[in-house]
This record gives sequence, structure tokens and C-alpha cells, in this order.
Amino acid sequence: MNEVIIKNICQELNIKEYQVKNTLELLSEGATIPFIARYRKERTGALDENEINKINEVYTYGINLLKRKEDVIRLIDEKGLLTDELKESIMNAQKLIDVEDLYRPFKEKKKTKATEAIKLGLEPLAKEIFRENANILEVAKKYLNEKVTSLDFALEQACYIVAENISDNAYFRKYIRNNMYKNSILKSSIKKNASDETKTYEIYYNYEMKFKWIKPHQLLAINRGEKEGILKVNLENPTDEIPKYLETKLIHKNNIETTKLLKASINDALKRLILPSIERELRSEATEKAEEQAIHNFGINLRNLLMQPPIKSKTVLGFDPAFRTGCKLAVISPTGELLHIDVIYPHEPKNDYVGSKNKILDLITKYNIDIIAIGNGTASRESEAFIAKVIKEANKSVSYIIVNEAGASVYSASKLAQEEFPSLHVEERSAVSIARRLIDPLSELVKIDPKSIGVGMYQHDVTPKKLDSELEFVVSTAVNQVGVNVNTASRELLSYISGLNKKMIDKLIEYKEKAGKILTRSELAKVFSEKVYEQSIGFLRIPDAKNNLDKTSIHPESYNIAKELLKKYNLEETDIGTAKIKEILEPINVEETSKELNTDIYTLEDIIKSLIAPLRDPRDELNAPILKSDILTLDDLRIGMELEGTVRNVIDFGAFIDIGLKNDALVHISEITNQFIKHPSEVLSVGDIVKCYVLGIDKDKKRVSLTLKNN
Repeated sequence: MNEVIIKNICQELNIKEYQVKNTLELLSEGATIPFIARYRKERTGALDENEINKINEVYTYGINLLKRKEDVIRLIDEKGLLTDELKESIMNAQKLIDVEDLYRPFKEKKKTKATEAIKLGLEPLAKEIFRENANILEVAKKYLNEKVTSLDFALEQACYIVAENISDNAYFRKYIRNNMYKNSILKSSIKKNASDETKTYEIYYNYEMKFKWIKPHQLLAINRGEKEGILKVNLENPTDEIPKYLETKLIHKNNIETTKLLKASINDALKRLILPSIERELRSEATEKAEEQAIHNFGINLRNLLMQPPIKSKTVLGFDPAFRTGCKLAVISPTGELLHIDVIYPHEPKNDYVGSKNKILDLITKYNIDIIAIGNGTASRESEAFIAKVIKEANKSVSYIIVNEAGASVYSASKLAQEEFPSLHVEERSAVSIARRLIDPLSELVKIDPKSIGVGMYQHDVTPKKLDSELEFVVSTAVNQVGVNVNTASRELLSYISGLNKKMIDKLIEYKEKAGKILTRSELAKVFSEKVYEQSIGFLRIPDAKNNLDKTSIHPESYNIAKELLKKYNLEETDIGTAKIKEILEPINVEETSKELNTDIYTLEDIIKSLIAPLRDPRDELNAPILKSDILTLDDLRIGMELEGTVRNVIDFGAFIDIGLKNDALVHISEITNQFIKHPSEVLSVGDIVKCYVLGIDKDKKRVSLTLKNN
């Protein structure tokens, strides 16, 4: 381990050295992030998954930066140009761009104006210009020959060398980069003859903003408009500080000719070499930060969506709306089993209202349906109006809910869906997916590419590899925090479990097919390798296990501690999950008891929680979705009306809230709270149930704006 990098991590993340070292050691031994976060708290000081992941990222960046520094030093040394001062500057550089600036003068150049001038033998003349030789015109005459035929040509070519040297100076570039970041104005305008039919980029047709103040979502939108050929974008520096700075650094004598040549070289270096290059660097760096913000925001939204509480013990009718092709129906049992598939045509062109109504009522009676889950796609609100009317005639209480079906069509056409339901049509599979999203969002959504779930912003404008990495981490974290039933979990759900790979999942499924059902965790010790068993077993649940400890999230390595704890308080394993065990274990002194049992407080606290609530699901602590029995229309709304809504998406400038209309309503960041916040995610999360008030109604655009402030 590199001690310097570790100390930098401690400072950057504000954590202790032992936490960083132990985390890196565990990762190097092959431990997964979920395993470390759950079962090695005593080693890390209870760091969570995000902190562990950040340590890994920062350390990896530090190692890669160090490797590049060493490569640069080696390459310069091979040219015989390395000095102690240069080596120290390279090793002290904090960013890759600073290392590259220091290396720039020593790089092998492609064909440039300066390299061509050097071939003409004019490098010594360029040095004389730098020295501000008072007799520069006389000196230049010495370089005239059959290729360099005039004094003006000789000086012009020598100035190209001067300009490139100015451009290659790391200290000049650092000053210019900082100055441009602080002072530059980003300007965008619509390109001549550009086509923006929907006026997506209208606010950027004549737009300018101080570069350092531009918000991430604005920059990503401008970048997209530029990429699509609609916007013209550039950085302008309104000050003349940069050329003045270079003149003070390069011009020291009052020589008319060399002063003129140096000023010309400075202007050429800035216009042709430095400013375009640094503009690209600044925009690239800002874009990278904007991408990080967008990816981070997407990750938060995805996690909150995945962690939505499942609707337990309810039979659900999945309803995939459509007009011409009919609405597909799928009855799903409380355990996710498909019970029935059907289709109705309540809308145009068939308008079979009576037949459709009777079929829905028959299904409600036959399968004792509790909830109807309606997809939010085409014909969604027409279907909502139909269902709201029909369920009033049902012989039992039935609710409905609008379900975000983003990605359902992607799943329905996938190979996975074809394997799961080979006899169903694509739309029928979609109805199944819509219902299952309500019964167990996590189990269903892991089957879909996270980018298709629709809770992000600009996900198609960011680096795919970075986005995929973050979303993979988010899904893995969510799955392992919840855990899975080893007997019912799909292959897709198992693929996110700590330590499991395709080979191990194949072995597990093969074993289940032979055994019929897994009843003990010890059986899996025969299926998995020792390391895989260690990393995965704590996240695999057996709700109907023979051994009561196997029902919990307690790791088998801690079973002895759990048994000693039970014995100490005269409890039996049959008491696990009862009111009795809660009454006895909740008040105990964890610190004293951990010493008596020769364990750490983190492990003991987790054991106690698991013994009190063995089948605890962290999702149960969150708000359940809003179930409805009647519809809301735009005409029903009034300014100031109080409503209850569900947060569907949290973005940089606000949040979209489902209040029961066809389109989600927007609450701007300024209307979320009376307190100052940097980002809406400080207050709101996807899935939150919020009380809101109608702020504005635009019937022409069918838009509603909300406020969460009850003034």
C-alpha cells in the first residue's frame, strides 16, 4: 500500500488511517463491498458501502496517477533532460492535467509550424528572441539561405518556435487555466439553418453565463445541443489579463524589435495554441463533473426506486393500456406467480365498454383481486377513468395505482422474458412486469437495464462505462441490503449477490433442481467454495429454514456468539422473532455484553437486531405507495389546492411528482423548502409521499407546477 496516497485519502474523505488500510486490505483479499459493509464493521469502523466504494475509487485514481508520474519521469530521463527540480514538480502534482502540462515540452511532436521551423535550423534564432537580443535583425540575417530566403520569413518561422514554447510552459498554462475558469463567459447561440422543431434548446439560443457558475444540467443540455448541430458554443474571456501576464513574464527589455516579435508570438500562442486547448480542457473537466453529478443523481433515484416497499399478500391485476390492440391483463398471485392472461377493448376503435367491464368484474371475483396496477403509457389515463368507474361495481373493495412502466417494453422483448414466458406475446409480458413491479419492485426491476428505468436525467449524454459502473454498484448495494430468498430468487437477482458469479449461480440452481428445496445454509457450504460461501451466505435467506438462525441475516461465522447471547439470557432459538426476545434484548448494555461475549459492538448490535426481527426487510420502513379509487383531472385543480403525491424523479432543478394526472407535475427547487438547499435530493427522494399545493396550471401545455411550502 502507498502511504502517501492513504494519507491523502484520509484528508479528502475525513476518515482515519486504520479505516482506509483495513478497507484496502479486505478488498485486496477478495472481499466484496456489501460483505465488508455488513460483516466487517469492526475492521472499518462501520463504514458504509458508499464510503468503501469511494476509498477504492480514490486509491485506484491515486495509484494510476502515480504510475503516470513514474512513466513521465522515465520518458524525460531517457532523453537526458530530467532535473531534480522537474522530478519534484512532477511528483508533487495533484492532478493528471498538471503532470501532462509538465511533460508537454518533452513530448514527441507531430508536424507543427514550430517543428517545421526547427527543421529549417531556426531554433537558435528563437532563443535569441527570448533573450531579447537588441541586434535581432542582424542576427536573423545569419540564418538566410536557399530555404530561408528573407528576413521576414526567418523571423516569422522563429516566432512559431517561440509561440510553441510559450504554449508548452506548464506554469503559464496553469495561470491561464485558472484565469479562464474564473473569468470566462460561456456563450451559446443557435446555428444558422439549424432545425430545432420542438424548440428543445430555445433557452440557449442566445445564452451566456459565467463559466464557473453554470449548473451541471445546463452544461449537459448545451453539450447535447452542440452535438446535435443546433447550438454554437464557445468560451470568451472578457479581460486582457492573460496577454498582460505573459508580457510581464517574457518582456523585460525596451528593445523595439524583440518586443514586437514577442508580443506577436504571445498573441499567436494564445489564439492558435493555448486558448483553444485550454477551452477544451476546461469544458471537458466541467463536463466530467456534470456527468458525475448526473450519474450520482441517477444512482440515488434508482436506489430509492429499487427500495420501494413491496405490496405483500395482495393479488394484483396488471393492466397494460392500449387503444387499437387492446389492454392486456395479467393476474399475479402474492408470490409473483402468473395466474391468468387476458385482453379487453374498452377504448376506441372497438369501444367494448360492457364486455370489458364484465371481464374485469369476473376476474376480481374469481381471483379475489385486491389492486389493479395500470401502466402509465399510451391510453393510461383513459384506462384509469375506465377502471375507476368499474371498481365501484365490484363486490369487494378494490384499489388501483398508476405504475411507471419505463423499461417494461425493453424487458418484455428481451431474451430473459422470452425464456420466462415463452408462450406469451410481448404486450402480455409487459402486463406481468407492471403487476410484479408493485408486488416486489426490486425483484422485477433488476431484470431491466437500469438506464431504461427512467429516473435519471441526461443518462444518454454521459460516459456509458461510468454510468454502468455506478448503476451496477447501486443495484448490487440494494439487493444485498434486502437479501434474497435462496429458494425463489431469480437468476438475475442472484447475479447481484455478494460473491456469486455465473458459475456459482449455475451450481446453485442445479442443486435446487435436484434437492427440490434448500432448508439449511450448511447445504450451500457443499455447493460453494469456501470463499464464495463466506462472501454470499449472509445475504441468502431461508424463511422456512429448519434452523431459526438460518432465517436471519446473522452470518454463520457468528452463530456461536448468537447462541451464547441466547444462553446468557435464558432464551431459546424458538424465541427468535418473538415479543419475549425483544423485551429482553432491547434494553441490554451492548458495550458490556460485547466484552463478555468476546466480540465487537457492531457484530453484537447486528445480531440483536436480527434476533428481534429475523425476517426484517429495510424496505418496510419506507412509505407505501398511494392506492387510489377515483381519478383527478386538470379541471378539478385550483390554485392553492392541497394534494398528496408520489415523487417520481428528482433532478437538479426540482422534482416531478405524480398527483394523479397524465403528466407528472413539477416542483421547482425554489418551491421545495424555505431553507437554502444545493440540490433537491437533500429533501426529496424517489418514492416519497408528499403533501403539496397547486402553484400554477397551464391547460394549453397541460402542465402543473407545485409548491411544498404551505405559506
